[in-house]
Amino acid sequence: MNKTLMAISFSLLVCLMAVWPGSARAQGGYESVTGTAFVNAVPADFYLEGNRIPVEKRNSALLKTPTGSRVVVGLIDTTGYSSKIKTKYTGFLITETSISFGGTKLGVGSYGFGLDTPAAPSTAAATFKIYNLAGEKLGEGTAKKDDSIKQPKPLGVAADKTGPAKILFGKYVIEIQ
Repeated sequence: MNKTLMAISFSLLVCLMAVWPGSARAQGGYESVTGTAFVNAVPADFYLEGNRIPVEKRNSALLKTPTGSRVVVGLIDTTGYSSKIKTKYTGFLITETSISFGGTKLGVGSYGFGLDTPAAPSTAAATFKIYNLAGEKLGEGTAKKDDSIKQPKPLGVAADKTGPAKILFGKYVIEIQ
């Protein structure tokens, strides 16, 4: 009887192991990460076009993808840099997996991006451009304005475990999938 109980327990364990990873993958969402993992992942400076530009850590976010990889996104401080750098770059993105940033497909790597917002009180979408570290444009798209955001921050994250992450730049939204 002891062997029968062990066989049933083993079968149950095998069934649970077969189902568990599938249910975890089925969630398909992003998760915002804080604490020590955040502190260790967000760099103090970011390299773009031969420049080491300070990162605004308070305006940065660390996301865990559905597969467990990480994506770091944040704003950079271009004060004191050339007008070319100031007008071109708003922030940075580092990804350990292939993602879509506002519809632009990106592979593993580091990227800079810029966000051109229309003059207030316009309700038009903003335009974003994404660049590799050498400053070559890889893509562009639109960031929709969401007037339902009551207290906009320079950078915020809306991530839940059931869908894409939304990066909020004030009232402008870009999805990461």
